[in-house]
Amino acid sequence: MNSWKWAKNMATATTETATSLAGTNNILAEAVVHSVEKALTMCGTSARCVGVARVPLRENGLVTGIIGVHGRVSGFITVNMSETMAINVVEGLLQEEFGKLTSQIVDGAGELTNMICGGIKSQLSKTTFSFQGITVPSVIVGAGYQMAFARGLEFVSASFEHDNSEAIMLDDRLLSVSMCFLKL
Repeated sequence: MNSWKWAKNMATATTETATSLAGTNNILAEAVVHSVEKALTMCGTSARCVGVARVPLRENGLVTGIIGVHGRVSGFITVNMSETMAINVVEGLLQEEFGKLTSQIVDGAGELTNMICGGIKSQLSKTTFSFQGITVPSVIVGAGYQMAFARGLEFVSASFEHDNSEAIMLDDRLLSVSMCFLKL
């Protein structure tokens, strides 16, 4: 394929073509994208998917929600975001202003994680990646942690850029959702 045709095809890429180019599982990638869009809509905001990967990415945000899943698969889902993004999204969800990281923002980040995980659970319910149970969300506040991953897991990470015109730094506009599953 010549480069012009490749560039023309890339300009009209859909979720399906973009995820297959990244080598990720289309079913998992589409479940993440749909669930994040739906959850953020419930928070009165939006973000666009700017990348999908099949390897773990370093999560730069200060706030990370994590939920364990079990069923046909066992694993976890993480939702990582900056402090700025967490405040903005939770303020939209609760229709209150906080302006800084508070216990309500941390609780709201856990609820956002739960909403995204619930959407993914619904999207995957009729697939080989279905899971019936989820844990209570935990929220990590802090930077510089690392997670270790075993080999042989199905992994998808999607990055989203938030539509926040006041956030100058890119890291303040990013949200990432990662899924790590072992088929049972």
